Amino acid sequence: MIKLRFMSGLAPVQLRRLAAVAAEGSFEAAARLLHVTPSAVSQRIKALEETVGQVLVRRHRPCDVTEAGRPLLRLAGQLALLEREALAEARGSLGVDPGRTRVAVVVNADSLATWFPPALARLPAEPGFSFDLRQDDQDHSAELLRAGTVMAAVTAQREPVQGCRARPLGAMRYRALAAPPMVDRWFADGLTRAALAAAPVVVFDRKDRLQHRFLRTVTGRALDPPVHYVPSVPAFSAAIRLGLGWGLVPEQIAEDDVAGGSCVDIAPGRVVDVPLYWQHWHLDSPVLVALTAAVRAVAAETLRPVTGQDC
Repeated sequence: MIKLRFMSGLAPVQLRRLAAVAAEGSFEAAARLLHVTPSAVSQRIKALEETVGQVLVRRHRPCDVTEAGRPLLRLAGQLALLEREALAEARGSLGVDPGRTRVAVVVNADSLATWFPPALARLPAEPGFSFDLRQDDQDHSAELLRAGTVMAAVTAQREPVQGCRARPLGAMRYRALAAPPMVDRWFADGLTRAALAAAPVVVFDRKDRLQHRFLRTVTGRALDPPVHYVPSVPAFSAAIRLGLGWGLVPEQIAEDDVAGGSCVDIAPGRVVDVPLYWQHWHLDSPVLVALTAAVRAVAAETLRPVTGQDC
C-alpha cells in the first residue's frame, strides 16, 4: 500500500488526468479527450508523482499505470462515479435530464452468455445506466478490479481486492459433452485414461484450465490431449456439437444440447462446479447498490449452491 506524503496535494484534476492516460493509453490521446494540451496532462501527472513520491505511469506505448498508481486510479474512478451521481441527483431535482451513468464491469464469458444479462435487465429504469462490459476468465477478472479499470467483477477470487467487498454468488455447474460420433470413436469403452489422453478437447482460451482440471480429477494425472482453442461461447458449443472435440459446457446450455440429441454427457453424474463471487468497490453508491442487488438476485435463482465438491 502506498503512502501519500502530502494528502493536501492530491487534486481531483490530477486524478482525472491519470484516469484519462490509463484509459486512452497516451498523453496525447488523454489531452484530446480532456481538451487540453499534452504538456498540461504531463505536468499534472508529474506533480501527482512528486506528491506520491513514486512513478505512477510507465511512459511507453501504450502507457500503463504502475502498481503504485493503481490505488489512485481506483480512487479516480470512485470520485468520478460519486460526482456523476451527485450531479444526476441535483439535475433530476430540478427536472433536468440527469444523463446516464456508465458502469464498467468485468464478467467471465460463460456468465456473460447465460445468467448475467438478465441481471442487467432487472435494474430499475431510473436512474439510467450505460454499461461497459469487459470479458475475462473468472480466475483473472479480479485483476481489472485491482488495476482500478472496472468498478465490479464476477470472479472466482474469494478474498476481496483491497478497497472492495466480496459476496458469494453460487457455483456455475459444467457438464462434459461430446457429439455422438465422437463418443463412438473415442469413448466407446468409457472415459479411460488412454481415451482422454488421445481425444481432442475444446478449450476456450489459454487462460481456461477447466477441462484440464476435469482430466486430473477423473484420471488422477495431468494429461496433455490435443486442444482446439475456441474463444467464443457460441462457437465453443458449436465446435463440440460438430464433433471437433469434447468440452465442459455450462449446464444451462448443456441441457438443451443433450435434450436435442446433438450432444451426449460423457460423464453422467460427474460435474465441475466453479464458485463465483461478486466483488465491487466498497463505496456507498446508488449505482453499485442497485447493480449488486440485481446480480445477487439473479445469481440466487440461476447458480448452484456451493458444495465444495465437484466431479
